[in-house]
Amino acid sequence: MTTSRPSTSLAASTLAVAALASVGLAAAGGPASATGGQARTASASATGTVVAAADGLRWGDCPASAQPGGGQQCATLAVPLDHDDPTGPHVDIAVSRLVSARPEARRGTLLVIAGGPGSSGVQRLSQKGAALAKETGGAYDLVAFDPRGVGGSAKARCGLAAEDRWMVTLRSWPAADGSIGSNVERARRIAGACERNGGALLRSLTTANQVRDMEVLRQALGESKVSAWANSYGTYVAARYAQEYPGRTDRWVLDSSADPDPRRLAHGWLADMAKGAEDRFPDFAAWASHPDREAEGLRLADRPEEVRALVLDLAARLDREPRATGVPGVLLTGTALRQALQSALYADAAFPGFARLVGQARDPEAVPVLPPELTGAMPDEAAAVTVGVVCNDVGWPRSVPAYARAVAADRARHPLTGGMPVNITPCAFWKGGAPEKPVRLTDDGPSNLLMIQNLRDPSTPYSSGLKMRRALGDRARMVSVDRGGHGAYLIAAGGAGNACGDRTVTRFLLTGERPDTDVRC
Repeated sequence: MTTSRPSTSLAASTLAVAALASVGLAAAGGPASATGGQARTASASATGTVVAAADGLRWGDCPASAQPGGGQQCATLAVPLDHDDPTGPHVDIAVSRLVSARPEARRGTLLVIAGGPGSSGVQRLSQKGAALAKETGGAYDLVAFDPRGVGGSAKARCGLAAEDRWMVTLRSWPAADGSIGSNVERARRIAGACERNGGALLRSLTTANQVRDMEVLRQALGESKVSAWANSYGTYVAARYAQEYPGRTDRWVLDSSADPDPRRLAHGWLADMAKGAEDRFPDFAAWASHPDREAEGLRLADRPEEVRALVLDLAARLDREPRATGVPGVLLTGTALRQALQSALYADAAFPGFARLVGQARDPEAVPVLPPELTGAMPDEAAAVTVGVVCNDVGWPRSVPAYARAVAADRARHPLTGGMPVNITPCAFWKGGAPEKPVRLTDDGPSNLLMIQNLRDPSTPYSSGLKMRRALGDRARMVSVDRGGHGAYLIAAGGAGNACGDRTVTRFLLTGERPDTDVRC
């Protein structure tokens, strides 16, 4: 582990606009049931505070849709639809916990904050809870929640046609020739449908409201302070909470952060995905050209530099001549191949699947097998929260000619992503704009934040994390991890990520000790 000072030379960087492949939990009976998008009216409390916080939480078994891990419990938390009207309509938020197995070692509650927008905190606790509990030795009760619009929480709907809910259409991939006419039409159509059908719940899907809902949750848990481990987009949520409720934060871990500049929120994160793909692709190229792949039938080329040309040439060929796949009526196009690559860059474990797809696409006798996220439309509720949060959080550029020029330039500069990251989205036609101005993060507050960031992250590139680091100043320290992929703490199979990075984060969560300066692992 080496030490270094925070860099002041910051390159362009990214946070993926959404977990577009995430599938919300179906509403189910029992303690975690949602309202199905219907708000309900709460009576006023004598103290004027939110009723749900005073009532606490009633824990019980989790619904099967939450895919709970061993010992996981679930509850429902009512939060105001509009926090400026705490006695008005409320919506239900699904909450889950894993209680410390060592009460004598327990020091508090740690919130597990998922990314997205659109990712389920309840499911993330199911996936990571056991590893995190083991790593921290029972020092915390682990608590997670599904943000409004997600999973077991109240969900909004836009009423989108199925063809507008595929990953390759909801993400604005330009046409094969780089034109964006169909993207413009689809973006306008989606924005119109969301305006007609989304209602007040859709308009309430904002980072600001997620932060306020977290504060209601803290009150309901009866904790004066909470710790947190936030991932991806969740780091922005967590940083906003630490900015607005600094006295309520204990030990705060931000895993894979983005540029928090209010001028670049959401649309800047998406635009910077192009650099993320360029940072990360050499890892795949080295893997796919390694001699070890020969025996696996996955070696694509003899040298890493040949892999890039092979993938780009194949995408261009598929633009001209799409291939039939194992899914009737669903073709493997150049756009689908580029999207499959974007998804595969998130984790080394996805490399074999993408290499196999490339091999099948090159073999005229093979039938390409698409990754699951490209085989059908996502649920309307998942599409609604994916679009809703980023469009409600900030005003987006609206000039169609400017988007066309940006796509042309970005396709030339970053061919792996084909202009998608800078293309037009429904946010360009979003009615009413952002309901609130975004908050500028500062270094004003307790020095109790630890950041961890991979050097080659396709979704939140290292340069993006450096911008968050600079914004937080002496409030934070940063652990830079020499690896690729999205997510840095407890990321590998079995919960064992980079040992140096894991050790530094775990020590902070257990003792409060951080490095004196930023460090590299």
